[in-house]
Amino acid sequence: YWFRYYFCGSRKSGGNFKKIMLNELIIFFTAALPLSELRGAIPLAILKFGFSPYKALGLSLMGNILPVLPLLLGLEKISEYLSRKFYWFNRFFNWLFDRARIKHSEHFIYWGDLALFIFVAIPLPLTGVYSGAVAAFVFGVPLKHAFWSIVLGVLAAGFIVTAVTIFGENIFKYLFL
Repeated sequence: YWFRYYFCGSRKSGGNFKKIMLNELIIFFTAALPLSELRGAIPLAILKFGFSPYKALGLSLMGNILPVLPLLLGLEKISEYLSRKFYWFNRFFNWLFDRARIKHSEHFIYWGDLALFIFVAIPLPLTGVYSGAVAAFVFGVPLKHAFWSIVLGVLAAGFIVTAVTIFGENIFKYLFL
């Protein structure tokens, strides 16, 4: 029984396979969205759909890690294309990169990949995969280092959000129910 609860099932679905699959897809794609990422998908999975913490964490991690590599590879190509095609994009990107590197390169050189990891691992809005990929692109972090820093940051953020969600749910039940 405990295995089915923690790894397979949902407390609120009643065993309906289609409903479970739809809920899993909702969680997966919610985690892949730029605004919510896993910071919104894990509480949604646990509190709304009744997934076990392990299942919520696994689906959210898969959905959130999915866009990392396409983002890291695509940002440079999009930037080059827009810079060649439109003069004002070229000016904007040059201004943005110069300004960011002047203001923050000292910190980034000192902290290195750890800075990117911490930035992605902080479970606050707008500090996830998408912002981490943009930061890695702006600071010129090598692809391999950026990928692993972002993935490890997502893992850390996932564990933090899951723990806070479970803790908050239990405190709410203890105090109000």
